[in-house]
Amino acid sequence: MWEIKQAAEPNTLELYIYGDVEGDGYDWWSGQTIESETSANKFRDELSAHQNITNIKLFINSYGGSVFEGTAIYNQLRRHPAHKTVYVDGFACSIAATIAMAGDTVVMPRNSMMMIHNAWMYASGNPEELRKAADDLEQINKGNRQAYLQKAGDKIDETELMEMLDNETWLTAEDCIRLGFADEYAEEDADLAKNEKMLQKANLTLQQRIAVQTSLAAQLRQLTKAQNEPPVAQSANPKEGEADFILPEEEPKQKLFCNFKEDK
Repeated sequence: MWEIKQAAEPNTLELYIYGDVEGDGYDWWSGQTIESETSANKFRDELSAHQNITNIKLFINSYGGSVFEGTAIYNQLRRHPAHKTVYVDGFACSIAATIAMAGDTVVMPRNSMMMIHNAWMYASGNPEELRKAADDLEQINKGNRQAYLQKAGDKIDETELMEMLDNETWLTAEDCIRLGFADEYAEEDADLAKNEKMLQKANLTLQQRIAVQTSLAAQLRQLTKAQNEPPVAQSANPKEGEADFILPEEEPKQKLFCNFKEDK
């Protein structure tokens, strides 16, 4: 999914982003950090080890991932003095498309595609917290748009870009060149048949998101129902099959929460 290697060409570094862009994780059982091969930290370390190169070739086949990790990767590439050439080998979707905008030259086979859309996240809480989450997301999207506008120059204005992001727009290589997101066609088309597993994983990820949202909604309904129902006294010797009941005043305060998943 991810590889950084010294290319055969002198002073050239080749990078590959094939799959999710993800930050480091944490193993709650062992207490150890799980280092991601697609994190901004990993990217920073590798670029720091190759500061004197003059050319970077970045090959992308990804449907996106973490906005926070991808934005940092984009800025690290922009800051590096080497000439950056980005090759979209199949798909550059969501934050992967944003990363592609760091290329001084973006090359796309005629059958490759980009997909751009607004960032999204999970949120829960009271009305004020939910309103703040929406406002925060608007600011994140505002910042994300700048990468596309900077690459496109005067070929697209922000109003048109916002409409495309709102509509979750799929773009062909021809569209990307017309809009300024890409610069030239590749000599050979990408082999999209090799992307079948990636697309299956993308569908699975979507199903998982739906499952999580459905589960959260069910938990919220159960909590609301429990709060509205009168307490039932607990018997001193509950019969077999009966569940113990804790009176509301004895119940510890809990807050339902879900971690953000920034993607795409």
